[in-house]
Amino acid sequence: MTSRVILISAASSEALRQARFDDGCPVDAAGLKRARAAAGAVPGAERRWVSPGVRCRDTADALALTAEEVPELAGLDVGRWRGATLDEVSAKEPDAVVRWLTDPESAPHDGESVRDFCDRIARWLETAARLTGRSVAVVEPEVVRAAVVRALGAPEPAFWRIDVPPLTATEFSGRSGRWNVRAGRPLGGPDAG
Repeated sequence: MTSRVILISAASSEALRQARFDDGCPVDAAGLKRARAAAGAVPGAERRWVSPGVRCRDTADALALTAEEVPELAGLDVGRWRGATLDEVSAKEPDAVVRWLTDPESAPHDGESVRDFCDRIARWLETAARLTGRSVAVVEPEVVRAAVVRALGAPEPAFWRIDVPPLTATEFSGRSGRWNVRAGRPLGGPDAG
């Protein structure tokens, strides 16, 4: 049985532009404009899902995508770092940031480790693999990175080396345990992202 799962990364927000850990910031005006322009480029699907984050819900709405919220697709829980910029956290807790970026099991922010996050997304992807046809989900970029890492069997440090621009589609096709990945296709053409 072949399954297709398309993950669409959420549109830009002020938090993303500032390299700020998400704190429920909505999509910014430029992101909304690009998402609305890309609405016709979202492929048809038997199932449509959205991460519970504000930015993802805003993006799905702007894409005219009626979608079911899926808690398992929430972004990485960064605990007490939520709302701070990476520079702010690095200035206050430099050793903790280094541990977090180099040790996939580390969660110095009292949130979720990269390993646990990748495992959570992998479990969701395996569940989605049992469904035939196409599924589309609007998610945070780190959800896409975690799915790529697990689908390709890449080492967890690769998580930090995958760029996922706003409003790009990454497609997983195949079946549980054997995925093909087509990454980073801009929605609505080359200048949509």
